[in-house]
Amino acid sequence: MDRAPYGTTYEPTVVGPFEGECSGVVGASGVALAAGVTRAVGVTDEARATAAAPTETALPRPAGTGAPATGRGGRRRKPAPRPETLRRLLPQALVVAFLAGGTSAFVAHDKSVHLSVDGEERTLHTFADDVTELLADEGVEVGDHDLVAPAPGTELHDGDEVAVRYGRPVRLTVDGRRREVWTTAHTVAGALRQIGVRGDGAYVSTSRSQPIGRHGLDLHVRTERDVTVQADGHRRTLRTNAATAQEAVDEAGIVLGDHDTLSVAPDSFPRDGQTITVLRVRSREQTREEVLPYETEHTRDDSLYEGTEVVDRAGETGLRRVTYVLRTVNGVRQKPRRISAELVREPRARQVRVGTKPRPAAAAGGGGGSGDGLDWGALAACESGGRANATDPSGTYGGLYQFDTQTWHSLGGSGRPQDASAAEQTARAKRLYAQRGTAPWPHCGSRL
Repeated sequence: MDRAPYGTTYEPTVVGPFEGECSGVVGASGVALAAGVTRAVGVTDEARATAAAPTETALPRPAGTGAPATGRGGRRRKPAPRPETLRRLLPQALVVAFLAGGTSAFVAHDKSVHLSVDGEERTLHTFADDVTELLADEGVEVGDHDLVAPAPGTELHDGDEVAVRYGRPVRLTVDGRRREVWTTAHTVAGALRQIGVRGDGAYVSTSRSQPIGRHGLDLHVRTERDVTVQADGHRRTLRTNAATAQEAVDEAGIVLGDHDTLSVAPDSFPRDGQTITVLRVRSREQTREEVLPYETEHTRDDSLYEGTEVVDRAGETGLRRVTYVLRTVNGVRQKPRRISAELVREPRARQVRVGTKPRPAAAAGGGGGSGDGLDWGALAACESGGRANATDPSGTYGGLYQFDTQTWHSLGGSGRPQDASAAEQTARAKRLYAQRGTAPWPHCGSRL
């Protein structure tokens, strides 16, 4: 820049009032303010045109000879501003101060926060004061089973990290016991660790890497247990995650026979420390014939003396064929079990007539004397048709007077009465008459 000649007088020229506008731009990392000035009241078109030029004070113009005017030390003297210039610059200074204060407050409330929602992460700027307000602004809804860290209501600061993990229902069955649990894990393996289920050697119904959706899933887990299997006098303890007692026995390498069974239900769940005993069952069938007793039917008969019974039909036993199963369990014999029965012959009832007629006076005395003079032939004709070897259809009674074997022997006879002579039979009949009267012959005793 060329200097003016020494001694030249300068007249400062001041750029007139100008028009400017203020604008603010908020960026991703803060607020950037574009400087501006306010419109002065009553500014002329010429002044506006002047304001379009750079707002820099023009160099002084020489007023005389053109010689440079210098002060002490060769420096130019700075002219004092005019009062009119100060009045014009004061509104601009106030506007700049106001904008600077607003910008500082704007920047102070803006925060950069890192938000992770169920694994989806992003960094955002927010004016939220706490975690609850941040989640509401971002449209993130959480429930009782969801995890938020830091907790809702915690005050936010610039650079904070907020994590949200949604809860997922897991309908879990562990070793036969069913329950519903909630987890924020995304996979089955993570859920097992979070719930505290032992996973080593356990059976899991689905892949451990299986993702768990928001609706949850059904999960069956069988942990390893110590189960003892006892069979054929030997014991074996194995570590197993079997679902049933039968599976545990199969894992022990024990083969069951057609009739063998277990000490517990084969489909029951084997508990830790349980002992399962194999029961070796041996069985065979046996058929037995059983005698069925007959019944006796009594009929009152007023033609017979009291205390007199006449057997009209002898009884006959029946026969039944029964089949049993004989079982032994581990060598111990069990109670026979009937599995079938067949009726071979029905029993036939014994029919007996019981007398109700009062006894004659002679008989009522307890005996009829020697019996001489009585019509024994008439009695024999009535009882046996007069045949000494006669026998009734049942084979129970025989002879002229139809003795039964027991009565015949009580009178001193031997063998069968129908095998004895007619004279012996009559003698023993007289002896019976002397003891009991006509009672032994209730139907034909009246013929004597």
